[in-house]
Amino acid sequence: MERDRPYFFCGIGGSGMLPLAAILRSQGVAVAGSDRALDQGRLAAKFDYLRNLSIALYPQDGSGVTNPAQIVVASAAVEDSVPDIRAAKTLGAAILLRAALLADLFNAAPLGIGVAGTSGKSTTTAMIARILKSTGRDPTVMNGAVMSDFVSADAPFASALVGKGDAFVSEVDESDGSIALYRPKIAVVNNIALDHKSMDELRALFRDFVAKADIAVLNRDNAETRALAPVAADALTYSLSDGDADFVARDIVPMPHGIAFEIAGLEAELRVPGRHNVSNALAALAAAHAAGVPPAEAVEALRDFKGVRRRLEVVGRANGITVIDDFAHNPDKIAATLATMHDFPGRLLVMFQPHGFSPLAKMRQEFVACFANCLAQDDVLVMPEPVYFGGTTTRAVSSADIAAEVRRQGREALAFADRAACGEALLARAQPGDRIVVMGARDDTLTQFAHDLLKALA
Repeated sequence: MERDRPYFFCGIGGSGMLPLAAILRSQGVAVAGSDRALDQGRLAAKFDYLRNLSIALYPQDGSGVTNPAQIVVASAAVEDSVPDIRAAKTLGAAILLRAALLADLFNAAPLGIGVAGTSGKSTTTAMIARILKSTGRDPTVMNGAVMSDFVSADAPFASALVGKGDAFVSEVDESDGSIALYRPKIAVVNNIALDHKSMDELRALFRDFVAKADIAVLNRDNAETRALAPVAADALTYSLSDGDADFVARDIVPMPHGIAFEIAGLEAELRVPGRHNVSNALAALAAAHAAGVPPAEAVEALRDFKGVRRRLEVVGRANGITVIDDFAHNPDKIAATLATMHDFPGRLLVMFQPHGFSPLAKMRQEFVACFANCLAQDDVLVMPEPVYFGGTTTRAVSSADIAAEVRRQGREALAFADRAACGEALLARAQPGDRIVVMGARDDTLTQFAHDLLKALA
């Protein structure tokens, strides 16, 4: 990384871009950026936060890319037709993928803790951050979600921490293949399931990731992850049920405000619900142990863990109806959310906005099976068309296709052309005792949609 050159982030408001820009700026690097959401007048609070960090913001029309010395940071999804990219190429400015920049920072740290897996990365990363921060390790952390433990008036979008300790904790993404760039000291793999790539591609990526680490933290409850153990130089395993694992959760008790369990004679408790969060906690405890944190201190640090934004986040209650905002967007995440919700009484009215036409087509049968098997008989599913912010895509499968197949398997499922119509359908059906769950990714306005539903109910 070249700290004496200015960096320009194309799509700076993105979940992977904003914390990285914040980390660079905190280290004294000159940072600017643009974002389509800024041009559209969306998410004003997020951009106010960036301005308060002394990050200059520009329209995404190329006007911010004026210096050949600039390094333009882009995600793998940004197309060459974006004006900022065209301007960079015209000037001869360097273009650097976001993942490559993050990997440079991560690999330079004395203790890189990489958190990978199809589901649970953000929560596990936040749990490790909580443990290391609470026990005086002062880590640097890069997360794809806002960590509620570190939100303050000065940091309302706390998806990054900048510390002076040896540890650099980061989510590591397999969806774009960038996991191959990382050289972790501690490699955490929560689970492996079909999502963005074929299973053969995923197996190769995760195998290489684990093989490079000094120690791997592996989930024995996931067959694909368990199979990685032979390639690890050293490994710690965890499980909700397998007594042969190094970290095992016993006596799991769901509670209205969270979940409790026992581990190695220690009484643990989380303020976030769900057995999947117990699994995430075991991964974090194992990673903290590998980093030298005594188990009792780590368990105590998690007792007041506040979670991450948009992970089963209760927006509020009105007239006996609860509104919940959730990031679930692939079949495994959706299944975990629905299982957690069904631990407690109340019908579920689920609005699921797919995070793209391509994922919807790739996982069509898995989505159908997930909703058909995981929705209760009286639950309701409503779906708008997938989120779309521009670019080229094939619309071979629609939300209506998914809803029709779910209906054929005996569950109530409806599809609408837009989200407003979904909201009307939810409000028309909602009764006291119901829980409305807003699901989806890649669209920060889903949170505002959930808040608008709550206002309408009130």
